Amino acid sequence: MSAFQDLHVPGKPLLLPNVWDVAGARMLAGAGFAAVGTTSLGVAASEGLPDGEGAAVDATVRLVERLAPVGLLVTADIEGGSVEAAVAAAEAGAVGVNVEDGFGDPSVHARLVGDIKRAVPELFVNARTDTHWLRAGDVGEAVRRIRMYRDAGADGVFVPGVKAPHDIERVVAAVDVPVNVLALPGGPTAQQLGELGIARISLGSLLFRAALEAVVSTAQAVQRNLPLREDLPSYQDVNG
Repeated sequence: MSAFQDLHVPGKPLLLPNVWDVAGARMLAGAGFAAVGTTSLGVAASEGLPDGEGAAVDATVRLVERLAPVGLLVTADIEGGSVEAAVAAAEAGAVGVNVEDGFGDPSVHARLVGDIKRAVPELFVNARTDTHWLRAGDVGEAVRRIRMYRDAGADGVFVPGVKAPHDIERVVAAVDVPVNVLALPGGPTAQQLGELGIARISLGSLLFRAALEAVVSTAQAVQRNLPLREDLPSYQDVNG
């Protein structure tokens, strides 16, 4: 875990792209990224499955296994998670897991965090709280939850959706473990997040959604007789 943990530096955050296939991971490795996460939405949608219901956890573990030859450090999004899923991800080659509380009972989630750390001590457990994800956000509740998860043994905490600088500062000040946030449209830049003390910036489903937009807009460009981009990766780049 230490090599991955060492990448989490408050003030100089790890920028963690999230992938759903081997090709994207290879391209990111070629661009100099040392670590990636999986995206539960990207993996689930690619399999024709819903996100957030645990339906794609097996597919995520299979993806982690396929990513091993790429040579990247990989952390797996196992959604709500379980000890069994965390162990399977570690056995597949993951150096970390992301487990989300779904805004459920934080004491239950804290127990899960502790159980995972006891079962796989070397795994970097990133404990996510959903106080701000698809919600207006309650920073006081976020702080209460991440402290519980830190006390249970979490190596890092994740508050996706938090955007206001003063809220981010409160979250960072609340715990002595690395804090992870999402890069968000209209939110602070990576540099600004570093200045706020963030140690990890995830891209979540952003790359997957951007890729879907590119699929449709490129097809429509041909349909509408518009010029096509000439700076895309070549066939040889991808196949090589």
